[in-house]
Amino acid sequence: TPGARSPPRRQDEEPADGEVGGFALDKEFLRSPKGIVMGVELGLCFLVFLLLTASVSAYMGAALLEILVTLTFLGLRATYYHERLTRVNWPCLDFLRCISAAIIFIVVGFAVIATNHGGSAVSAFVFSLILIGIFCLDAYKTYQAEMRSEE
Repeated sequence: TPGARSPPRRQDEEPADGEVGGFALDKEFLRSPKGIVMGVELGLCFLVFLLLTASVSAYMGAALLEILVTLTFLGLRATYYHERLTRVNWPCLDFLRCISAAIIFIVVGFAVIATNHGGSAVSAFVFSLILIGIFCLDAYKTYQAEMRSEE
């Protein structure tokens, strides 16, 4: 099953293949639809960051923040580290990550197009709209798959 974990290894054992410094890499998650969507979100956030840097650098901080947050969530899920933090409601936190990112990119996208009509600003606006749709789709799928099943 995707996300199935092998038994934890003892501290004195050597890391197995696919493990780095005590963290097992969940290759199945990275190939799953959720892992692919998070990778696309990360790539598009980076693209919007570059476009904002080229046009209106005042707004690039928001895109950089979303890169770091998405990279953190992807890293926690891909290394099974989220299973060690059992008190955190990960589906709810991931849902809120997606919703907050969509809101941030709505604000940034429209602010960029309102202040600058250059080529890279228009491109940043268009890719921000695409990114908003992907974040909303991710939030919807997270709600359907994870949070709704807990009711």
